[in-house]
Amino acid sequence: MSSSTAAYARDVRVTWWYTASSIVFLHAFAALLWSLAVFVDGSLAALVFNLVGVAGSVASAVLLLVRYRREPLDDGDRDARRPVWPLVAVGVVSAVVMGVSAGSPLLGVGFVAQTLCLVRWRGGVRLRLAVLSIAVIVVIWFIEATRVNPQGYISVFSLPFFVALLPVLTATSLWWWDIVRELDRARRAEGRLAAAQERLRLAGDLHDLQGHHLQVIALQLELAEKMMGRDPDAAVEQVRAARASVDEARRGTRDLAARFRGVPLPDELANAADLLRAAGLTVDLLVDTAAVDAPADVLGPVVRESTTNVLKHGGGVSASLSLARHEGAWVLVVENDARGASSPVGDGAGLAGIAERVGAVGGTMDATRPGDLFRLTVRVPEGDSA
Repeated sequence: MSSSTAAYARDVRVTWWYTASSIVFLHAFAALLWSLAVFVDGSLAALVFNLVGVAGSVASAVLLLVRYRREPLDDGDRDARRPVWPLVAVGVVSAVVMGVSAGSPLLGVGFVAQTLCLVRWRGGVRLRLAVLSIAVIVVIWFIEATRVNPQGYISVFSLPFFVALLPVLTATSLWWWDIVRELDRARRAEGRLAAAQERLRLAGDLHDLQGHHLQVIALQLELAEKMMGRDPDAAVEQVRAARASVDEARRGTRDLAARFRGVPLPDELANAADLLRAAGLTVDLLVDTAAVDAPADVLGPVVRESTTNVLKHGGGVSASLSLARHEGAWVLVVENDARGASSPVGDGAGLAGIAERVGAVGGTMDATRPGDLFRLTVRVPEGDSA
């Protein structure tokens, strides 16, 4: 699963853009198609008035979708939801303008329902709202077809049917997006859990190894202390045995560290992005699909140190992380907004430590400050991949 982390993340973004663009397209297409059908023989002033309503309705839909994408999946507190209602009000007023200018209650009601379906309601509310909207639209459709405009455009089946289905299509599309987003969140949680379990396993192995050797060394030194007075030669042998035990413990620790591969680099980058997002930053993450082959033992600590630097010295607004393979090297780029004149390029033990770490494997580090950004670029030869 680790090797597909980046591809999966791209698939999630593509799913959102496909979902949002489809909703906006259907919204605009239905509004404009209805307007053209209504005003073929209508006045120019009414058409302009209607198109103003269409523009407001589409703008409201776009902003509501942006809001929907940024909201958390869980219910959260209600204070975080209050700013959505001005956008809903714009959509409702625009729908009323469309309906009044066209002389069509069905048009207004349909797009009011569409606007309400773009809100992230508590569990189950949007589904009931979509079903209710179908019932209301069918009733309004019947009244308009038989009473308000029995001889006009309302008799054309396709246009009212399209508007009637629009809230339902929106509700189901956003429901599907919520499922994809929940799966993505579960994948991230699974990655963090796997990393934590691996660290716990390492800690247990290290505890067992060091505990055993320390106990042996303590017994050997205790025995040497007791024998020091009556048999110095035997005491010296025990001290030498204790020193051998120290060397054995050191070798065992090195072997254990060599066997421990740590968190795969794609998951390391995903965890760093999650941490930065939790701190309130807007984060862009771009990871090569083959990044699982990158040297995690070298670049993993660099990612962690860079993330710490962004949190401590960045402007706290945005950041981006990318890892790509280029001309026989792995290139890691961490970029963030800078905070005034603080943290000048080249300062800090963190950057010096990164330069030393990558330099040990023949890599390079470059820290620059283009404009209001701070950019760290690390190159590690591809041949050092684990």
